[in-house]
Amino acid sequence: MDKSKIQHFKENLEKEKEILIGELKTVGKVNPRNPDDWEAKSVDADIDQADRNEVADEIGNFENNVAILKNLEIRFNEVKNALVKIEVGTFGVCEVSGELIEEDRLLANPAATTCKAHMNTK
Repeated sequence: MDKSKIQHFKENLEKEKEILIGELKTVGKVNPRNPDDWEAKSVDADIDQADRNEVADEIGNFENNVAILKNLEIRFNEVKNALVKIEVGTFGVCEVSGELIEEDRLLANPAATTCKAHMNTK
């Protein structure tokens, strides 16, 4: 793949990474003990002073944040890994076969790790 196409994918991945960081910040925060990990925002209600409905709502919000955060974090890590692959020169190579990943597949998902033939095998 030529350098201009790789640069295009890099720019798109960097934009997506920034968008994902913004979305992650709405439901979580960086884990202070592990900066590569995100954790859902905790319950804000004062459990001792809140009524049952407030507590239930806050727990529900936390559970929703956990679910959303999990999906966002998976995509965030996929994008980060694709950017690393660009830097080390392995971007666009199928992790199963070692063949080049089809360009239309990368256009649909620039963080793809496999070619079309192996997309359901990982």
